[in-house]
Amino acid sequence: MPRTPPAFPPRPPSARAAFARTRPGDFRLEVTTELCRAPGDTVLTCLRDLDVLDEPLEARVGIAPDVALLVQKGTVVGWSLTDPVRYLTTGFAASDPNPPFPATRRLLTECLDLITTPLLDEVRDRNPAALAHLRALDEALRSRREDRHRADALLALISNLVEDYTDRPTGQKP
Repeated sequence: MPRTPPAFPPRPPSARAAFARTRPGDFRLEVTTELCRAPGDTVLTCLRDLDVLDEPLEARVGIAPDVALLVQKGTVVGWSLTDPVRYLTTGFAASDPNPPFPATRRLLTECLDLITTPLLDEVRDRNPAALAHLRALDEALRSRREDRHRADALLALISNLVEDYTDRPTGQKP
């Protein structure tokens, strides 16, 4: 798993910096392909590539609560989200304003483990231990009473894996 870039407080957004680099409506963020996870998934960072980690970042520019763009050599090279479990939701629903339960935080980490290598490769190879882990996680998410909206968002995250790689009884919905 790639290491997370060092964290420092985000700078407030700057209209001057935005104007100097782009024309109105001309901003674009390159596709980010590398997910970096802080311990406990307290911060998720997505980078355009791992070469970004070879040099220090110049800035973290806050664009929303807990969201920052990462800048290196005057170019946006990724973004970060602090405390992602707080923002779990399905579709375009508003996130739950209540703090997440500790168990939901653990379930987020388990889900992220399952959708990233090397565990994702084990699921795709139909490794029995990995599939058992996937089934157990699916069941844990389905049986959650607390943080139901967040659990549903996590369930949506892994439902395709469950459908594609496990033998679910016919008629059981993801």
